[in-house]
Amino acid sequence: MKDTAQSYTFVAALIITVVFAAAFTVPGGNNNSGIPNFSQERPFIIFIASDALALFSSTTSLLMFLGILTSRYSEEDFLMALPNKLMFGLVTMFFSIASMIVAFGATIIILSPGKLVIIPIALLCCIPVTLFALFQFPLLVEIYSSTYRSTIFKALK
Repeated sequence: MKDTAQSYTFVAALIITVVFAAAFTVPGGNNNSGIPNFSQERPFIIFIASDALALFSSTTSLLMFLGILTSRYSEEDFLMALPNKLMFGLVTMFFSIASMIVAFGATIIILSPGKLVIIPIALLCCIPVTLFALFQFPLLVEIYSSTYRSTIFKALK
């Protein structure tokens, strides 16, 4: 669990860095008064919202994984507290990756000259999010079942 949390902490920190930088270097630049050039377009609003969601959810997942790394690792922690933190961290990491990909797709749509690029971008953006979900879902199910469906520990209480 500690190694898993350490790996996810690194990934969450990378996502935070990228989406934080993207918030200040908006696609299309700013006009002379500092207002983004595409601030009234729908893809820009999607970009801002998804970038903020990526930042907040990735920060939440980072805090969950840091909570695992700084835990006292007592026996009681392994029954509920640490698995709950890991599950919540995994779910928020999924949301941060998905919203980061949406922000990237919105940026491509803003900067592309033709709007025919929307369908291929949407299809390609689904690939990393789907892969992350497929690869991490078994871990999430295993943690959930060992935490909430286990009867050996409930019989000992």
